[in-house]
Amino acid sequence: MSEQFAPQQPPRTGVIHDIGYRHYEGPRLGRFAITQALLVASVRHAYGLGRSGKSKVMPILLLAVMVVPVAIIVGIEVAMKLDSPPIIPAHYVFFLQPVIALYLASQAPQLFSRDLRYGSIVLYLARPPRRTDYALAKLGALVIALLILIGIPLFILYVGALLAKFDFTDMTREFATGLAGGLLLSILLASIGGLIAAATPRRGFAVAAIITVLIVSFTATITTTAILDPDQTMNSTAARFANLGSPFTLSRTLGTWLFRDDSDGWMPTTTQGLVFLGVYLAVVGLCVWGLNRRYAKVAHG
Repeated sequence: MSEQFAPQQPPRTGVIHDIGYRHYEGPRLGRFAITQALLVASVRHAYGLGRSGKSKVMPILLLAVMVVPVAIIVGIEVAMKLDSPPIIPAHYVFFLQPVIALYLASQAPQLFSRDLRYGSIVLYLARPPRRTDYALAKLGALVIALLILIGIPLFILYVGALLAKFDFTDMTREFATGLAGGLLLSILLASIGGLIAAATPRRGFAVAAIITVLIVSFTATITTTAILDPDQTMNSTAARFANLGSPFTLSRTLGTWLFRDDSDGWMPTTTQGLVFLGVYLAVVGLCVWGLNRRYAKVAHG
């Protein structure tokens, strides 16, 4: 029979191949279950769980650096019966941003560069998971890991304020505002750090690039703001828009506008708030798109 009249074979859609080691007749879990398992495993790996002891040192140490100061603060405010909390949760996150930056620089390459370096990314991108599933699972894991780093000390501050018998409503509002601001910061940092880490399989390059981007952007932003607003009143429109230059100041200003948190002494206008929101969404969207493009090249490479 010529090839012209040969019957057309249906496309092969199988994913699990029986190569004779062990027969499996159980349920086949789909994309959602695989993505969920990858998300949970990545969060664990972000704190060294399930990995070597050396891998646990940096994340646990940085978490301790975030927690120990608030434990001391709580002890002081409870023992001395202060009239008001010594620190606002949203401000605490801003004060310890170098620790957050170090955590991002140390763990983003572990989540995004490691599979590229060892070539295991090819296995993840086989069917049924798609490159979007992989990217979102890793990105979500980094967001959760950063939120844990930020949220635990904020929760300790909140509990300490309640033990010191400060107003429950005010303390709950401040805690919720700080945690929501931490979520905004976590999403933005994870998007930027994930894209940078995925750009190279070399961990050292990724660490250096993330630290450089965060330090340079923040230094430039603070310097520009100080020049435009030497009195630090933030009455200058140019000084306010200068906060777009760093992920930390961008998320902080956006949180100030979204949650009406005037603890910094100023409030963006509606137009300014919409600009910050638009830039925030654009940066996150571009980073997620860049991650997908990066893994598309791997899948087809």
